Parts: sequence; structure tokens; C-alpha cells
Amino acid sequence: MSNAAARPLIPAADPAELELFRDNVRRFFADEVEPNIEKWEKDGRVPREFYYKMGEAGLLAVDLPEEYGGIGAGFEFSMIVLEEAGRMGFLALSSNLTVHSDIAAPYILHLGTEEQKQHWLPKMASGAAIGAIAMTEPGAGSDLQGIKTSALPDGEGGYLINGSKTFITNGQNADVIVLATKTDPRAGAKGTTLFLVDATLPGFKRGRNLEKIGQHSADTSELFFDNVRVPASAVLGRVGNGFGHLVDELPRERLGLAVTAVGHSRGALEKTIDYVTTRKAFGAAIASFQNTRFKLAEMKTEIEVHQAFVEKCIRLYAEHKLDVPTAAMVKLSTTELEARVTDGCLQLFGGYGYMVEYPISRYYVDARIQRIYGGTSEIMKEVIARSLVGRS
Repeated sequence: MSNAAARPLIPAADPAELELFRDNVRRFFADEVEPNIEKWEKDGRVPREFYYKMGEAGLLAVDLPEEYGGIGAGFEFSMIVLEEAGRMGFLALSSNLTVHSDIAAPYILHLGTEEQKQHWLPKMASGAAIGAIAMTEPGAGSDLQGIKTSALPDGEGGYLINGSKTFITNGQNADVIVLATKTDPRAGAKGTTLFLVDATLPGFKRGRNLEKIGQHSADTSELFFDNVRVPASAVLGRVGNGFGHLVDELPRERLGLAVTAVGHSRGALEKTIDYVTTRKAFGAAIASFQNTRFKLAEMKTEIEVHQAFVEKCIRLYAEHKLDVPTAAMVKLSTTELEARVTDGCLQLFGGYGYMVEYPISRYYVDARIQRIYGGTSEIMKEVIARSLVGRS
């Protein structure tokens, strides 16, 4: 039986409750993020204090059970947090929250021992601990079977971890890291094991906060492990089954990215509609030109079509029916949509769209990574194709 099969079904949320929650999220972001986002972008990270505010507002890992510090909300509520962060133009924050609330926390909830869950999850729900997941290495990106970071027996019942990771979101702020390692380098995928690593352990070191072309306030780091000693109780899930655990959890990660992509696309279009209805050229509003009107119509239609697919996938996930190929489809289609929409919106701004003072420029550059992390568009196509015709 797969890990997902043992989980309880998630009942559909009441639409009125969802909209009330959405309004609360929007107000929170308008009050707490909008006035600070430019500073965070320059600083290269979201301050830790903000996570406490998110926790106090009940906006971190919202679908955790109450016994682990969550508010016990349905999965859809967690997706609303990501969707609204994307729609309002805070895609870097959405990346931070995706990793913390919708990747790291579910890994611990679904795979952790009771001791691990009681230790970390309440802290993650309150903002006292920030989560990260470390899979990618300098020589292993989409091909996770190629990772080199090792966790070998230390002769005392524990493990010594050695290696490095890169492009790790929340790397500068993280307190707990879901780490993919090789416990048996000769066993291929079957030699992969996940660990929960406390960032205070001796031998763990953070590298520099990596500079990116977009999502500047999403801290992205190199992580180094030099004889980091962990007890056997730090294993997350089953020894040697790390690759299977990663496959089980990928659908939620990719669905979260898809939700954000549609929200981000919708927000870019809203900004553009506001602009073209007030900006004039040749004595008329840009919105009066047929090309503008047709472009807006095309983008709006695409967004609504993809919104329907995303909503279908949200229900599939809640019913434990979202499989890996379908998650790859929704991630592929929505992030490619996001690229088209943010590019098309920037074009309608003309030269002003290229200026950083106009938010559409951030929508554009922030969107680019969405087709890369969580599995590149090319890898998504391969995953989908294998489900149709197998391996060549």
C-alpha cells in the first residue's frame, strides 16, 4: 500500500468558507507584504519575523491537523494562500511558502514518526521553525537518482552525512531540512533515504544566498554537510525507500506550483487591464485597439481553462487520485501558460513594462523559474509520455 493510500479522504470545503478565507488572506498580504516587498526583494529574503505573523494569522501549513498545531483546514485552503500570493505579485513569497507549508510539512506529516511530528510540526505551524527540502545537487538536478550526498553508518547506531546541495529555497532561513541522501551508493534508486536534519547540528553550513534574475526575496542557498552526525531517529520514512517517498509527494508539490502559476497569470492580467484602460496612445486608450482587446480575450480564456484543470486536480488530490502523470500535466500546462501571459502582459505595457518600477516587470522575471524547478517542462513531457507509451 502506498503512503497516500493510508491517508483519510479530505471532504470538499464549503465555498462560502473558502471565499471568507480568501478575503482574509488578501487583507493580510495587503497589510503585511505589500508595504515591505520592495525591501525584502533588496534584502534577498523574507525576514523570519514575518513567519511568526503568518503563524499567528493561521496561514502556515493550514491543513495540518490541530493536534500538530494546524487549524485543521482542508487542502483547498492551503492552495488559496499560494494562489493569492501569486496573484498579488509575491511569487517569491509563494515559493517560500510552498516549500515550507506544502512540501516540507507534508513530508513530515505523512512520513514522520510521532516523535518527529510532535517536535517539528507545531513549530512549523507557528513560524518558530522554517522548513526546506534539499534534493538538487551541483551535479544532479532533475535526475534525483544521480545524487551523491551520502549518509553512512557511523558505527554507533547513527549516520554521518557528507555532501552538498544547491538551489535550496528557504536555505538561509531553514531550521529543519528534509534531506535526500544515498545510504547505499551501489543500489541506485533503492539506496536513497530521506533524513530530517536540524540546522543547528555541527558540520552543517549554509553557503551564500544565491543571486537570481527573479524571485529575489526567496532566499536560495547552497548547503554543505561535513560529517553531520544524526541519530537513526532522524530517518524520515523507510531506509532505502527515499526515492519512492519523493515520487509519492511530488504531485502535491507540482500542483502547488500550478495553482500559483494560474494565480500569478490572473494577477498579471489584472494589472494589465488597469494599465491599458488608462494609458493612451494616438489619442485613445490602448484598450480601445483591437490587438489589445484580442490579446486580453485570449489570455483571459486561457486562464479560465487552466483554472478548471487546476480545480479538477485539487479535488483529485483530496481524493488521493492525483497521479504523477496528471500532476506533471497540470504543472507543465500552467507554467507554460504563465510564461505566455506574463510575456504578453509586459508587451502591452510597452517600454514601461521593462522598467522595474512597474510591477509587471517582476511578474515577468519571477515567472521564468516556474518552468524549471519542481521538474523542468522537458522532464514533465517525458513523465507524461512514459505514461502513454512507456520508455523508448
